[in-house]
Amino acid sequence: MKQVIQNMKTGKTTVEEIPIPAPRPGMALVKTAASLISAGTERIVVEFAEKSLVGKACSRPDLVKQVLDKARREGLLTTVAAAFNRLDQPMALGYSSAGTIVALGEGLTGFKVGQRVACAGGGYAVHAEYALVPHNLLAPLPEGVDFESAAFTTLAAIALHGFRLAEPQVGECVTVIGLGLLGLLTLQIAAAAGCRVLGIDINPARVALATRLGAEACLRDQAVDSAQAFTANRGADVVLICADTPSADPVELAGVIARDRARIIATGAVGLTIPRKIYYEKELSFVNSRSYGPGRYDSAYEEGGQDYPLGYVRWTEGRNMEAVVGLLESGKLKVESLITHRFPIEKADEAYEVITGKKKETFLGVLLTYPQEVSSAPVSRVTFPVLRSTGQRDTVKLGVLGAGHFANATLLPALKKVDGVELVGIASAGGLHAQHSARKFGFAYATSSDDEIINDPNINTIAILTRHDTHAELVVKTLQAGKHVFVEKPLAISSDQLSVISDQLLITDNCLLMTGFNRRFAPLAQLLHSSLITRHEPLFVHYRVNAGYIPLNHWTHDPAQGGGRIVGEGCHFVDFITFLVGQVPLSVSARALPDHGKYREDNVSMTFTFPDGSVGVVDYLANGDIAFPKERVEVFCGGRVAVLDDFRSLEMVQDGRRKVVKSALKQDKGHFGEWQAFVKAIREERQPPILYEQMIGVTKATFAAVESLRCGGQVGV
Repeated sequence: MKQVIQNMKTGKTTVEEIPIPAPRPGMALVKTAASLISAGTERIVVEFAEKSLVGKACSRPDLVKQVLDKARREGLLTTVAAAFNRLDQPMALGYSSAGTIVALGEGLTGFKVGQRVACAGGGYAVHAEYALVPHNLLAPLPEGVDFESAAFTTLAAIALHGFRLAEPQVGECVTVIGLGLLGLLTLQIAAAAGCRVLGIDINPARVALATRLGAEACLRDQAVDSAQAFTANRGADVVLICADTPSADPVELAGVIARDRARIIATGAVGLTIPRKIYYEKELSFVNSRSYGPGRYDSAYEEGGQDYPLGYVRWTEGRNMEAVVGLLESGKLKVESLITHRFPIEKADEAYEVITGKKKETFLGVLLTYPQEVSSAPVSRVTFPVLRSTGQRDTVKLGVLGAGHFANATLLPALKKVDGVELVGIASAGGLHAQHSARKFGFAYATSSDDEIINDPNINTIAILTRHDTHAELVVKTLQAGKHVFVEKPLAISSDQLSVISDQLLITDNCLLMTGFNRRFAPLAQLLHSSLITRHEPLFVHYRVNAGYIPLNHWTHDPAQGGGRIVGEGCHFVDFITFLVGQVPLSVSARALPDHGKYREDNVSMTFTFPDGSVGVVDYLANGDIAFPKERVEVFCGGRVAVLDDFRSLEMVQDGRRKVVKSALKQDKGHFGEWQAFVKAIREERQPPILYEQMIGVTKATFAAVESLRCGGQVGV
């Protein structure tokens, strides 16, 4: 399928062939008929992408500081590679569209194949021939609403939410500052609600258009006098700021024309310098409107499909969309006259030349249109010209599931350096990131279907880089398909999942399984391990992790998706101590700082005991400063001390002699080393690089640590 892509590194806006997304649980696959380009949000994104590196840095000094902090922590080369990888990631443009449902994901109810719908959401209602949209971001379309009109639904819902925030009453005077697309939609919504409306803009053509839509309107230089006359010198009850300008003039004007104790809502991107005197003297209320209603930015609502009870939250973003569709059907919201341009999806780049001013054309509503003929067999694969297969039996012919940030920034760059690996296919749910990764790293094809990778006879090894909750199921399916498996940590997020994997391993022959416990393969880790081989006493190992704060709504915290931070990431550090000791923990005792509504069991101290008497302590902390190095390991044993500092330096002290090994320019956490070991084990038919006993035991230890946190006592592994 064709999709509009923004490259943040090159600044180019292109239309590319992307695999059609595979239906996912709770989502509908929609064949797009029309989508609306946001002349505000999307123009800002495109213009930022077109800036030089210096220009990007100047406009985002906050990101520059993060990069400098990372360079100090992890080294220049590591940081440069990470920064350029971030810029190189493709961005899907678009968030307002309409089309027809062609497939339903598991568990999606209330919709059916063939139903016409309006679609919303960045990353969902994208400019593409097909879009994968979750339940709460779909609104059914009646027969009286055409696709082009319905494509305005999301933007109109933004206008409607801003209007609702002002809590207007029938007969009140509402002034709309800024008569662009958002302002003209707002103006009509206010009129439909029984308000008297005055529009203000600097553009005579837009003032004239507002007048043709039935509102009173005036130019900015006439605004104060017109507002006084319009309100009988009382002032506006409500002022809705829909302008798009860095200037604070709209905010100042709103204060001047508002009545005493009026409500002012900003839905446009404007300068927010509020003049204290007039806002204080009139005791004005000012609210910055956020998108299109309650539910926006809540992953449980948007991705998980959990609606808010209507009795408590009457107007969610989904119900705002339905209200907009109702206004379109009744004719109270007219958008036909707002459409100035239509471009077929193939010429989308020309549309962006219009909204960014490269083409000197007056514009308002810019639509992309899509062919409506139904393909007999939608294609979920995009192929690329690559070198022919080596044909060697011992070659690792790799398929990858998941093409997110970790895959592109860390694992795939490391894989490219490993000999004996042929990159065959890569999958991602939406198809976009798989296509990008395939082209960048040299895979033969990209797809949106995991099953296509798992069942491909040309693939003998699969890397699972998907979200944590999918790991166990995909491991079992891949082993049953008779293929070697590399699964990024964690191996599983529940005891039941782990039991299924363990049972499968008992009946699986000639297939290796490896979990991505990469740190044990880091060069400095290998050196540390070698120094301890001759020990005759138990170890004491202290692993301190400055993990950094993650918001509570992040999927990692979700027990069903991420398993929590101890299971999801803490397993790395338990495994590292297990690697040094050479045995699986016997028991664990864990304590945590109070969460206080800010954290979620991620300020934790865990003490593990081992069969040989060794003790390992993992202090996993989310309450520090990310400018400080993340990881530090201290080992004490038999008159020796070793300190591994963030995988950039290893200091070993014995008999009064001190040896320091450093990596000045980059941090190596063992991603190349783990794949080198895994490929060698496959090609030479060796034992797995990490013993199954340790992979499973470490995972059980993290489950036990969480149990210990909650019961307050020591728990056996």
